[in-house]
Amino acid sequence: MRVLMAGMDWYPNEPGGLNRYVYGVAQALAAAGVTGAALVSYLLPGQAGPLPLRAMAEKGAPFSERMRGARRQAREALRAGVDLANPHFAPYAYPWLRDLPRNVPLVAHFHGPWAGEMAVEQRGLRGRARVLLARRIERAVYRRAARVITLSRAFAQIACQDYGVPQERLCVIPGGVDLSLYQAAPDRREARARLGWPQEAPILLSVRRLWRRMGLESLIDAMLSVRCAHPQARLLIGGTGPISAELEARIQKQDLAANVQMLGFIPDADLPLAYAAADLSLVPTLALEGFGLITVESLAAGTPVLGTPIGGTPEILAGLSPDLIFASATPADMAERIDAVLAGRIALPDAAQCRAYSARYGWPEVLPRLMAAFHEALPSTGRPAAPPSGATP
Repeated sequence: MRVLMAGMDWYPNEPGGLNRYVYGVAQALAAAGVTGAALVSYLLPGQAGPLPLRAMAEKGAPFSERMRGARRQAREALRAGVDLANPHFAPYAYPWLRDLPRNVPLVAHFHGPWAGEMAVEQRGLRGRARVLLARRIERAVYRRAARVITLSRAFAQIACQDYGVPQERLCVIPGGVDLSLYQAAPDRREARARLGWPQEAPILLSVRRLWRRMGLESLIDAMLSVRCAHPQARLLIGGTGPISAELEARIQKQDLAANVQMLGFIPDADLPLAYAAADLSLVPTLALEGFGLITVESLAAGTPVLGTPIGGTPEILAGLSPDLIFASATPADMAERIDAVLAGRIALPDAAQCRAYSARYGWPEVLPRLMAAFHEALPSTGRPAAPPSGATP
């Protein structure tokens, strides 16, 4: 099978769950014998991937230039021949929809409502205009799709209700992770020694993009109560993003510097160690949590995760233990559950149980489901692809 993938940024050039997932999909498909190409926003000199990579533009190019580059690169890939198109970010599929032959199916991954995420982060008339344009682009792509894959039931509901995707075209397939990197992490004591983290302090880890909807402000506020009962507890926040300075100011204003630390970007090589070194991983999302690869990665490293009852997080955690889900996304409910765990009033799954449970999200389990969705979308006639219709999406 020849697949034309369209991602966003190529991992590890840029962090983010979507980029890491696309990287994992490309690796898994190539290992299964799938050929084709993958469109990404930019590439570094000499960079290659498991599938041939096609860069839309140079690093730092404006969005309009990336859109033009997406169409140019897709046209070249389509001329070489593809059996199926698999976009993971609607804006980079929109420019070449009318170039896609009618009987080449499009199986779109819906990683979240791009317009909805923009609405949470942006304000003002210009922000609202961008949200309207984003929604128009997304609707066009999902209307063309023979299948729309979501990583959670929560996002399947959004795709259906907000974008009009019929239920019969929706397919829920959880995210896949290369578990070996995390399952090979050392025990907590060795991991802390290698990272230089304190051995005895209760360590809470939250690896997030520093955006408002990630709930980090609420988590920092929760530490005011946690600190009272557990003065040695430390919250370590890993990640980068536009509200980094605001979070630092919040920590200082509440006199939490001894209990809350911003780690910045955590290198890939250190992520398994960081998960393994923590007593708990925390996912405090306020809105639009589609799946959360970090949740699975932490479990694979043997560390339980506490998460808010938002989006796909409870779909992952409920099967392991309902006690892993906060009652709500408020600081009070986060603090109550963290306190109960650290005080031993709630017994959470141990490292072996976490690792065993994470196996359901490994590529050996996930890839066959993804391939089945691809094959279901392929035309059964066996005829060559018809020329593009030329219709404007």
